Amino acid sequence: MEELVIRDAEVVDGSGDPSYRADVVVDGGRIVSIVQEAAAAGCQRPRARRELDAEGLVLSPGFIDMHAHSDLALLRDPDHSAKAAQGVTLEVIGQDGLSYAPVDDRTLAEVRRAITGWNGSGDDIDFDWRTVGEYLDRLDRGIAVNAAYLIPQGTVRALVVGWEDRKATPDELERMRRLVAEGMEQGAVGMSSGLTYTPGMYAEDAELTELCRVVASYGGYYCPHHRSYGAGALEAYEEMVALTREAGCALHLAHATMNFGVNKGRAPQLLSLLDGALASGADISLDTYPYTPGCTTLVALLPSWASEGGPEAVLARLADDESAERIRHHMEVIGADGCHGVPVEWETIEISGVSEPGLGDYVGRTVQQSADARGEAPWVTARRLLLADRLGSTILQHVGHEENVRTIMRHRVHTGGSDGILQGEKPHSRAYGTFPHYLGRYVRESGVLSLEECVAHLTGRPAARLRLPDRGLVREGHRADLVLFDPETVAAGSTFEEPRTLPTGIPHVLIDGRFVIEDGRRTDVLAGRAIRRTA
Repeated sequence: MEELVIRDAEVVDGSGDPSYRADVVVDGGRIVSIVQEAAAAGCQRPRARRELDAEGLVLSPGFIDMHAHSDLALLRDPDHSAKAAQGVTLEVIGQDGLSYAPVDDRTLAEVRRAITGWNGSGDDIDFDWRTVGEYLDRLDRGIAVNAAYLIPQGTVRALVVGWEDRKATPDELERMRRLVAEGMEQGAVGMSSGLTYTPGMYAEDAELTELCRVVASYGGYYCPHHRSYGAGALEAYEEMVALTREAGCALHLAHATMNFGVNKGRAPQLLSLLDGALASGADISLDTYPYTPGCTTLVALLPSWASEGGPEAVLARLADDESAERIRHHMEVIGADGCHGVPVEWETIEISGVSEPGLGDYVGRTVQQSADARGEAPWVTARRLLLADRLGSTILQHVGHEENVRTIMRHRVHTGGSDGILQGEKPHSRAYGTFPHYLGRYVRESGVLSLEECVAHLTGRPAARLRLPDRGLVREGHRADLVLFDPETVAAGSTFEEPRTLPTGIPHVLIDGRFVIEDGRRTDVLAGRAIRRTA
């Protein structure tokens, strides 16, 4: 007898097709049968050792977070309810060009310092890997949810070229190509870049194109955080489309927003650009989070020249009055490339987390508010914080536009991604709320998407981008990565005031047929594994 039958569920299968009522039978980690309208038709109903009454609940595939920053959280926190409770059964990590493989001892230490604000210091982690394959093997020991990995181009460049702003030599480029090939062979699904972060931003398009050719030869995709989301955003999108067309590589645009005042109401221009490329044969997808504020580190706003040489060089420049004044001028007057070419507006920069506990007074306030309280200029406050927190501060950047968010999420190649940084006292609420927020606010409350459309955006479509033949749909033979939620009550519990509050209306989440969330509570099951690229 099979293990589980989910009885009388309203199945939204991830394809975008209309929902239907069915009994769904799970055994051996897979969906073994789907019996539609069994009771109404008078059919023999399937039986199993356990029955779950799903009356009033929607059964969908598990949600796929196409842009996650859980690279260390998956190892540090076996509970990981931040994602499991949302119905996330797979995260794509290695984002924005910076993560922890492939590395050597030097690069690992540098990367750990550079992205402390994203993932913490890692002092509580045993970094017993150096290659992509070894990192995926570490995940295979058991994690809360599944994870796929993107080779971080910035980390590769740091390993081969260093943190200097210069062109790679032919030998260095060839070594980077080999590292990307090795990472793909070891199971990565593609490559990411952070083209407003050092050292990835120092790569010219020709270098990126050569690396994308390698990714394409393995059937992977390129996921860039491109060179601007502010001034020059459309040009930056055009650059990525042209680059990947030249390389013959699939393109997935990370957190594809149009932010800052210069881009208010300009989302249709972005979608027109993408529609034209799609019509001419380009393979493009994108992800967004359903919120207006962005989230990054405070140091990321600095001009690229100030970040050359790595974290210690940044701190030295900040400590030097003359260099610090040059940084201020670029940020406040010219518009630093780290701030997307837009002069920084300190009233929009809210400190969401710090690494040093004694700096907690900054958290939850904008830089402008903290400066006003101290009777000083905001750059003085920001500089002091950067030095005192040794670049570990995270921020919310209140520069988005609701009409752009809604317009982009309707697009036919859209998928969902949280871009969730789990560090800090007040992380962005998207880390704990993205997927129920889509279902609650943008389906039930505002009708921006139908339920079937939204589920397809969060399940079937991202699974297709990842080329996963047996995930993302409720189909016989597919993996039993499943979510049961109440369409009338599902909602994000997280707010900007209480960002770590778990969602409501998601009583059950299964990975490989095992309950990760049961009756609204996290079980002790660690069913997640590394999801490797398939040939």
